Amino acid sequence: MSDPQVVSRDEWLAARRRLLAREKELSRQRDAVNAERRRLPMTSVDQPYVFAGRRGPASLLDLFEGRGQLLIYHFMFDPDWDEGCESCSFLADGIGNLAHLHARDTTLVMVSRAPLATIEPFRQRMGWTVPWYSSYRSSFNYDFHVTVDEAVAPVEYNYRDLASLGPAWHGWSGEMHGISAFLRRGERVFHTYSNYARGTDLVNGTYNWLDLTARGRQEDWEQPPGRSDSPSMAWLRLHDRYGGVGGVGA
Repeated sequence: MSDPQVVSRDEWLAARRRLLAREKELSRQRDAVNAERRRLPMTSVDQPYVFAGRRGPASLLDLFEGRGQLLIYHFMFDPDWDEGCESCSFLADGIGNLAHLHARDTTLVMVSRAPLATIEPFRQRMGWTVPWYSSYRSSFNYDFHVTVDEAVAPVEYNYRDLASLGPAWHGWSGEMHGISAFLRRGERVFHTYSNYARGTDLVNGTYNWLDLTARGRQEDWEQPPGRSDSPSMAWLRLHDRYGGVGGVGA
């Protein structure tokens, strides 16, 4: 790989200070964008969605678990698949202790279109404890644009490139990932925000850790060139399938 140039400590400090100025600028810009996100209007959700959960049928209001805010990770899991999406699993592996979100009156759950009978064995295999609901035979995924036809897909997706994205996208059948945020006032539920595709990078802990390293994510779209070993996500596996792949242990 084309690793960084070796320089003196003084040269490194000067370059680091220049980057620090850019990082501070980015932090201020991120704060401004976050503030703009909080100023978004909201819209009422009146459709009586019914989800299947481990404790039985649940409404969208039930998913709040009595809290004021709800975050849903739209996990790609087509009803015909035997296991969940690798890229979504990659993100789910990085979800931390939910107690911190709960302390801010916010619940996080995952929702997929696969039946609960398919979701539950996979959840147990992966060792995840985050609540996971099925929207099988519901319009929920379609209404929130995470199960779509190519013709009406969000503009963030470039379907010409899907074939090159590796095993994480093999078998794509109109399922996509995303995040949606909701707020409730009493018994009324409001949709406040959704994002898709690269928007979920914000909550992908592994990618954000890798972004701090010299070699980054080691994917071929990154700059500077010469530090990658694969196309975007081609290296990715379910966490119990890494043994012996590229010298990486399980």
